[in-house]
Amino acid sequence: MKFSSLGLTEGLQEAVARQQFKRPYPIQAKAIPAILQGRDLLAIAKSGSGKTAGFVLPLLQLAQCPEPGKPRSIKTLILVPTRELAAQIGEVVQQLGSHLTPRVKSAAVFGGVAINPQMISVNGVELLIATPGRLLDLVAKNSVCLSAISTLVLDEADKLLEQGFQDELERILALLPGKRQNLLFSATFGEGVRQLAMGLLHDPLQIVIEDELSEPDLITQQVYTVDASRKGPLLRYLIKTGDWQQVLVFTASQRRADNVVKKLLDKGISAATFHGGMSQGGRTSVLADFKTGRVRVLVATDLAARGIDIKFLPHVVNYELPRSPADYIHRIGRTGRAETEGVAVTLLCPEDMPHFKVIEKLIRKRLARIDTAEVDLLAY
Repeated sequence: MKFSSLGLTEGLQEAVARQQFKRPYPIQAKAIPAILQGRDLLAIAKSGSGKTAGFVLPLLQLAQCPEPGKPRSIKTLILVPTRELAAQIGEVVQQLGSHLTPRVKSAAVFGGVAINPQMISVNGVELLIATPGRLLDLVAKNSVCLSAISTLVLDEADKLLEQGFQDELERILALLPGKRQNLLFSATFGEGVRQLAMGLLHDPLQIVIEDELSEPDLITQQVYTVDASRKGPLLRYLIKTGDWQQVLVFTASQRRADNVVKKLLDKGISAATFHGGMSQGGRTSVLADFKTGRVRVLVATDLAARGIDIKFLPHVVNYELPRSPADYIHRIGRTGRAETEGVAVTLLCPEDMPHFKVIEKLIRKRLARIDTAEVDLLAY
């Protein structure tokens, strides 16, 4: 299947070609025509499935067709759980919509930064990406009116609920027109998401992307068994001997992330942390440096990393296992994207072996172990 068969305009097909998208992902092939037809949608898909472009492309097309004689107003609202995800979707909207005529004006708003510039940026916007709290702040200041919304998107709905946004969502839904298109995307389909979908969606098309690894053939998973005390030296050994130039490392805590970065810097490897203990400005700056190569290793916690989207990321490292086995899928799904091969490395110490077996059960695969007991790490 090709993008040309999905009902997209020539301008959007050209945008897809510029982004070097060769063919639609399964979720894109199913979601794009349905959204263009005005249907409600329930999509269960993991990170790296292509879902963002799957809703951004048709929403840009719909936003290009305003009602004649009516002034610009917010017609499309995309709600997300984190600042990073809001910024990431904003970037995708800009990339895919940059050459459209007429241009669709968009903005991404979120907390952790000054509100006054955002009050200016939302003026005349047709497509708005927002975190719930900041959106309500802007509504309270009369900077945003939601009465003309025709399409609502809830992205990472499971995380919106997990992070306690239920009350904010109810307040926002009460401000929206009753007649609208609703699109709900979630990595999991637990009871909370099911209840939300039942109350929100009307005769939705349901899409479930069963393949938990979006492109399994493109992700090489490697598991190194190592004593906990040797994890740091082994990480530095792998980075240096493998000449890894861009590495996303996951830890289970902010303190561990800070410690890993300190040791990397001590050994002359450019590195930075990325977690909730940093200011929004600091996280934005660090992520930009990582994308451009000024920072070689980014050490992140799971929550902070949910908004990170790097098209050609070659290496992901599980320095510590995630608390939730499902988060393992989210982590390794950061690599092997855009039809580019990637490597996902796990540093596995003996005490984590039972938990890792649960992860292997989830992915329905037993991964070979690489023993590192004889590797000389003294210099690292």
